[in-house]
Amino acid sequence: MDLVRILIAILLPPLGVFLQVGFGGAFWLNILLTLLGYIPGIIHAVWIIAKR
Repeated sequence: MDLVRILIAILLPPLGVFLQVGFGGAFWLNILLTLLGYIPGIIHAVWIIAKR
């Protein structure tokens, strides 16, 4: 299941984080990072998914 979440995180980083943690602080941080730059959003999303 983590592999599917990582693939989703690469395509849509906030969705990958949402599936992992819900509407928490990490989700909103990921939206901000994705808006500032797509790559930081991906890195953060993969990190959140791999950490949990």
